[in-house]
Amino acid sequence: MLGQDILVVWLLYSPLHPSSYMLCKFNSLRRASVILQHLRMSMHTEAAEVLLERRGCAGVITLNRPKFLNALSLSMIRQIYPQLKKWEQDSETFLIIIKGAGGKAFCAGGDIKAISEAKKTRQSLTQDFFREEYILNNAIVGLSVHGRFRVATERSLFAMPETGIGLFPDVGGGYFLPRLQGKLGYFLALTGFRLKGRDVHRAGIATHFVDSEKLHKLEEELLTLKSPTVEDIAGVLKSYHAESKMDQDKPVIFEEHMDKINRCFSANTVEQIIENLRQDGSPFAIEQLKVISKMSPTSLKITLRQLMEGSSKTLQEVLTMEYRLTQACMEGHDFHEGVRAVLIDKDQSPKWKPANLNEVTDEDLNSYFKSLGSNDLKF
Repeated sequence: MLGQDILVVWLLYSPLHPSSYMLCKFNSLRRASVILQHLRMSMHTEAAEVLLERRGCAGVITLNRPKFLNALSLSMIRQIYPQLKKWEQDSETFLIIIKGAGGKAFCAGGDIKAISEAKKTRQSLTQDFFREEYILNNAIVGLSVHGRFRVATERSLFAMPETGIGLFPDVGGGYFLPRLQGKLGYFLALTGFRLKGRDVHRAGIATHFVDSEKLHKLEEELLTLKSPTVEDIAGVLKSYHAESKMDQDKPVIFEEHMDKINRCFSANTVEQIIENLRQDGSPFAIEQLKVISKMSPTSLKITLRQLMEGSSKTLQEVLTMEYRLTQACMEGHDFHEGVRAVLIDKDQSPKWKPANLNEVTDEDLNSYFKSLGSNDLKF
């Protein structure tokens, strides 16, 4: 999850326009993706959850649930997806910009509180939401980390804290996390460790770093490009990246620990990772042990296997796997308990079931990954 404010831009290509890079899974259009950390967000008073508008050659989508940190609802997904398809067919639309209202967050992800409540009342939201969200994410190659260009600022925040709410790093986390340097992605997924500012770029989450005060100017420059190519976008981003000197000499927060991360998180089981950390015994390792001990044991085992399998799968294959996992998690105990402890009662003391790693059997784990047959996700 990328925190603070994010501006998402897609560069659309006409079928007749040559392009050497196919990023999204659309038959009729080719596009490159630019993800920008964005300070200035539109302030809207409209009640609509999502605002859709055309600005020159751009289609602009504003997520408009500031009280809920712009968390995605099913109705928002159902408005965004068809509008994207319309703009896809519009030869005059070259850019798609997505941003959030309210000043606190771009998007807090899916509205997991609503999803949990719907499951308790036996509504179909748990199937519909994840299915349609993943189809949308595949269509646009994700809202953030799956894009070709990803620009961070000093205000950027990246974290995947799902093991702390009884879930797993979804929407393609099983694809991009194991592809980060060394075992960094495994470390981030299991611990929910936060990366901030330039470290988001250094970790490989972002491809460029730009000072936040320059983002508005960068956005305007992108919008003034005429029939832009991938090279045009790359050139603009490269120039802004080169100009940025902020935090350039600041030490990388994880660099001094990379040897420990690679060594401890290279195990094939969560139990062995924990044993590796114990044997290491450094202050860093001890801190990670404390963090992991608070996470859902089931989520920890799901997440490790998710990343191990995802390392050799395509994005679509990963999303299919993750859809299976979401449906199993909805039927289980820990997700709903995590939502209760973190978002509803806010006591921050979830009671996981099972409470210990050794109680999560291979049979239990296999049940989360099994095919849903005719109910599997299809693109």
